[in-house]
Amino acid sequence: MRRFGELFKDERGATAIEYGLILALVFLAMVGAVNSFADVVINMWMGVSNDVVAASD
Repeated sequence: MRRFGELFKDERGATAIEYGLILALVFLAMVGAVNSFADVVINMWMGVSNDVVAASD
């Protein structure tokens, strides 16, 4: 019974879970930022491509 009580007092697992959640939120923010940046870069290169095609006609 004493061992069972010690398990509830141990907070190391809770700290690991908290760090995991923080890491997951940082990862999601990075994915969102990269996705947004990728859209901007793709649109920029599409514009360059259109300008090159228009200049060669």
